[in-house]
Amino acid sequence: MFRGTNTLNLDAKGRLAIPTRYRERLRDICNGKLIITVDRDYCLLLYPLPDWEAIESKLVSLPNLDKRTRRLQRLLIGHASDCDMDANGRILLPPPLREFAELNKRVVLIGQGNKFELWDEQTWNDRRDEWLAAHDEEQALPAELESLSL
Repeated sequence: MFRGTNTLNLDAKGRLAIPTRYRERLRDICNGKLIITVDRDYCLLLYPLPDWEAIESKLVSLPNLDKRTRRLQRLLIGHASDCDMDANGRILLPPPLREFAELNKRVVLIGQGNKFELWDEQTWNDRRDEWLAAHDEEQALPAELESLSL
């Protein structure tokens, strides 16, 4: 499981050094082969290849006559790019994906269990503060979360 928040720098070529604490695990589970794609929140999603393949398989098997399904397939599969971790634990982020998420120098890598989210640092800070300030009492929790105790 990947967890935690890491503030990192992209180098001039758009490479990201994966934090050391994740590298061995990524080499074990996917030999450093990762997939990066877009997210509807304008961040990027970074998956170990086996986890991505399971998601991709489910997406491809959905009936694509539904417009929402086609949109999701186009976004996630259509923007998916292979990113192989080099010997120094770095991945090269494709320019179109960097542009989509407005990634420049400072980024935030957030562990989300089986994947990571990659955000522009300022965008992440703004969104996080917005979410923390939101008053969601009016909105009901999904049934799956009603028994969760934090």
